[in-house]
Amino acid sequence: MPADTAGGDKLHELYWNRAELKQAYAKQADEIHRLTKLIREQEGSTARVRQKLDHLENLLLDPEWVHNVVVFYQLRSLNARCCRRLAKFAEQLKQQREQRIHQGHLVDWNEKRKREAGVVEARIGELRGSLQTLEDALVAERQRLEDMNGISRMFRGRQASRDLEALEGEIVSTQADEQNLLAELETIRRRKPPEVPGLDVAAKRSINLMVLAFAQDLYLRFEDRNLAAMVKEASEKSVGAINYGSPEDCDRLLRRLVTQTERLEQPPELADVLKRRVAKIAEHADFGSTEESVPRAETVATVFAFDSAGKVRSSDGNLLGEDYWKLSQVLSR
Repeated sequence: MPADTAGGDKLHELYWNRAELKQAYAKQADEIHRLTKLIREQEGSTARVRQKLDHLENLLLDPEWVHNVVVFYQLRSLNARCCRRLAKFAEQLKQQREQRIHQGHLVDWNEKRKREAGVVEARIGELRGSLQTLEDALVAERQRLEDMNGISRMFRGRQASRDLEALEGEIVSTQADEQNLLAELETIRRRKPPEVPGLDVAAKRSINLMVLAFAQDLYLRFEDRNLAAMVKEASEKSVGAINYGSPEDCDRLLRRLVTQTERLEQPPELADVLKRRVAKIAEHADFGSTEESVPRAETVATVFAFDSAGKVRSSDGNLLGEDYWKLSQVLSR
């Protein structure tokens, strides 16, 4: 090999090795940059948590604030309890509706599959009847050919043989058709059900109205609407941002929270009451467009309560607009 050719190949190899090293270095630099960014973010997050803990520690050490801290977290706990109950109700309702729709689709699909299988089974039955007739005719034709004497066989034997061949051919064809139909029937029987479509807009609207009705039930369990607002406020602000008053005021508020927690643990309203509330909410609900499943907040800002006599009382309460119990997170969209 000429020296200049060998030298050129060596330079070419060195060039590509250098290019590959540069690419590897660039990738490593990008990875180092990514990890450095993650470390800085984690350090910032840790610093914020440390700051919050220091702030909480200072509040707990302050005699004027320690009672406020206890009230704050009791309020936040009550809000979390309301959120969990609403989320559980919404999820159960959605699952029930999806299961109902799934069962409906499955029943329709099974009925259709049974009808298709029935048609094929009927055709198989007809073919088997025809096959039996052909086989009986073949047996009879063979017997007639065997019963022919010499003269009859001489004049009619050739035609009889052709008739036998024709019958045998029909039998083979019919048997093939039967096998094809049996394979088609097996395919139908092994067919897997189709994927069930998701909830349509009408179903989502129905679920959301029921969830709104249940949210109003939770809201109505608060005898004092101001207390409900305080519970919600505690979930939105940080500890120390709200002053609930003197130690005596805090003690009174804590006693109210105990009573309120007991009220919250009572069984939910009867399904009939929830349905009546849904009907009242639906009278005013406006979804804005045919594709929307969540009503506009201002159109469902009335809370409906029913007394033992069935009389309805209404009051203002924009639970959706103010996102009570994290309504916006549990509604179906």
